[in-house]
Amino acid sequence: MSGHLSGLYAITDGSGLPTLPAAVESAIRGGARLVQYREKSLDAGRRHLEARALMEVCRGHGVPLIVNDDVALAAEIGADGVHLGRDDGRIEDARVRLGPRALIGVSCYDSLERAVQAAHDGADYVAFGSFFASGSKPAAVRAAPALLVEARHKLDIPLCAIGGITPQNGAELVAAGADMLAAINGVFAAADVETAARAYSGLFKHQ
Repeated sequence: MSGHLSGLYAITDGSGLPTLPAAVESAIRGGARLVQYREKSLDAGRRHLEARALMEVCRGHGVPLIVNDDVALAAEIGADGVHLGRDDGRIEDARVRLGPRALIGVSCYDSLERAVQAAHDGADYVAFGSFFASGSKPAAVRAAPALLVEARHKLDIPLCAIGGITPQNGAELVAAGADMLAAINGVFAAADVETAARAYSGLFKHQ
């Protein structure tokens, strides 16, 4: 399933219901090719409700929905996959729980070694960053565009760049080898979500 992963990867900003489904639909209309539900709330009921609402939107547009960090929630709602950070469990366990067709992404920060291992363990894509200063994760480790160049030579799975990416600085990362650009505030904090998403999508020649 990972072969089609390219373009804008829109990651939700925790704004929640009732505006979240409409915002995600606007991002998709602007060209988002992948959506991640990212919500750090400990309210399991809220997370389940929101994730299900986004599933309906994404399924209606044929766009995969990925759940951040939470394999159990992804399994409960029948999401298309999960994104795993450093402390979110093993790829192999997520694969068993979600099945062979699930999309499993892994955060690799600034580590090519971690990305190579993730690919070996069955990840469908790997994410590097933060490439620029990020309001969502101000303390995140920084990665350089050269990392994408090196990763592109060593890996044959899609590469995602994340962290402070704008339509202005994103072109450099696409040129370096990023298949996807992930954006949170750059899309969902915009006054016009669809227009913001389209600006990112325009960096990819196939869109």
